[in-house]
Amino acid sequence: MSDLPTNRKGWASVLRTVRRAVGGADTAEDLLHSAFIRLSEYKERNTVDNPSAFLVRTATNLAIDERRKVKVRRESPIDIGEMLDISDGQPLHTEVLAARERLERGMAALESLGPRTREIFLLHRVDGLKYREIAAQLDITVSAVEKHIAKATLFLVNWVESE
Repeated sequence: MSDLPTNRKGWASVLRTVRRAVGGADTAEDLLHSAFIRLSEYKERNTVDNPSAFLVRTATNLAIDERRKVKVRRESPIDIGEMLDISDGQPLHTEVLAARERLERGMAALESLGPRTREIFLLHRVDGLKYREIAAQLDITVSAVEKHIAKATLFLVNWVESE
């Protein structure tokens, strides 16, 4: 991922572009993070010439998808998912085992991170806190939170690529 921004200024530029594209700062950070994860998964099988553009386009598409879901929910009095679901709702045993195995490997990888970086990453990804909420809770700057999240994300991307 050599064409990815390598400094705070570069990431801030990508984040600003995503904010403009999605029309709001609140979800831009989350969308950019999700886009980064998708980029890392996509790069396992494909070549990406312009990762920054990929991130912006993916984040924009995720925002559009979310708007569509909200619109469908508002317009549809019946939950279409419930109508189409003919299974008992339980995942297959093999799916459960595979998910547990992935989770255990991921948690083991997270243990390799420093405690502060791991805590910040989990507050964001597991507890769903926004960057500024984490910053307020831990009495650090939003910039520090961004650095920890970027460090953890990059670590996990490299870990996934090495598996």
